[in-house]
Amino acid sequence: MEKWRYIVTEGMSPAMNMAIDEAILQMHSEGKVPPTVRFYTWDPATLSIGYFQKAEREIDFAELRKHGLGFVRRPTGGRAVLHDQELTYSVVVSESHPKMPSSVTEAYKVISLGLLHGFQNLGLQAEMVSLASEEEKEKYSSPGSSACFDSPSWYELVVEGKKVAGSAQTRQKGIILQHGSILLDMDVDLLFSLLKFPSERVKERMMQSFRQKAVTINEVSREPVSLQDAIAAFRKGFASGLEVDLVEAELTAEERVLAEELAETRYAADEWNFRR
Repeated sequence: MEKWRYIVTEGMSPAMNMAIDEAILQMHSEGKVPPTVRFYTWDPATLSIGYFQKAEREIDFAELRKHGLGFVRRPTGGRAVLHDQELTYSVVVSESHPKMPSSVTEAYKVISLGLLHGFQNLGLQAEMVSLASEEEKEKYSSPGSSACFDSPSWYELVVEGKKVAGSAQTRQKGIILQHGSILLDMDVDLLFSLLKFPSERVKERMMQSFRQKAVTINEVSREPVSLQDAIAAFRKGFASGLEVDLVEAELTAEERVLAEELAETRYAADEWNFRR
């Protein structure tokens, strides 16, 4: 069975978390590291926004500062995500890898099988729903909200009819980077307090819709699931979903140096985070 690298990093700053994902992508594009699955957490808890979002227009930064939260713009698309009571994953693999279909949609599906297996390993009745039809898209989204879990992707992972994971993908230098949130618990009120809305009425309506369409692991699990439980379940899930052997490793010295440079020059810089 093909061996991929498996890394778990300690809680890091928003800038470092995004920088490490990009550093792995860069090193993999140069053939210096194998395909990599990484799990990570955030310190402090952080609001990340998608590459194309307009920071000042969509985010309430006074509220963000009040709660002592971090902030970063991702290199991937999608909407705002509150990285708090969750496990974040990233997968870095070449577009030309035999396991990766050329279609963005189908490659997303293949990588997301790791998520599907992970949820099933936790005893959840998870399924992957194709959003090929407008009817399915409407079922899992509500237009207008800046919250990521309110935004449909190509395939949706659902438990009891509700969305349980939010993922985004970018392709650079012939390499796929897909990362996303595996929610253990979530403070929906806090998330929506960080987003701007035309009125309180609109905000309440969006929040109600969000609660109806998104769910966390501990809301549907029969027993409490800890971070370590999730790491074990999803490591096994990605190994079986991708049909690879995940070999535990650490970042290389070169990746760490590059990540520190990217964190300082890009992901911690206002030019990047407030570029839109």
